[in-house]
Amino acid sequence: MTAPPSAPVGPHPVPAAVQPFTEAGLRKVLEKVQRWAPYVDGLLLDDVAAVLDDYTSTEPEVDEHAQRLRGDVMRLVHLAVGSKVSEQDEQVSDLIARGLTIRTEEVPTDHRRAVGRIRRMAWMLDELLERLLAHQCLTEAS
Repeated sequence: MTAPPSAPVGPHPVPAAVQPFTEAGLRKVLEKVQRWAPYVDGLLLDDVAAVLDDYTSTEPEVDEHAQRLRGDVMRLVHLAVGSKVSEQDEQVSDLIARGLTIRTEEVPTDHRRAVGRIRRMAWMLDELLERLLAHQCLTEAS
């Protein structure tokens, strides 16, 4: 067996590396990547279905559903704003405002009211999803 050929030795002009971002810029990009949550309509539909099903969520499930729906609201809001549909469709704009309001409300301590709140959030998500589908911002789940 023979040794692999070695690289030629000698002066080679190598340009200095140019960084695409400053350290602060790289940190900002990293933070955005870490916060990014892709839109996955199958999961969103599962979240909505779990809340709107005939089965009433237990108290621990209500908090879990509320957290998941809050994330779903933000994904659809970012999608609607990013695609500029919110500027073209007043109904989408109203749904976004409603979603952002209900998203920030505290989950009531009364179980019945808490279930009602997450169901309102799920209905709003369903309506917003339908409007975005109508504007062809996304495709229906297969």
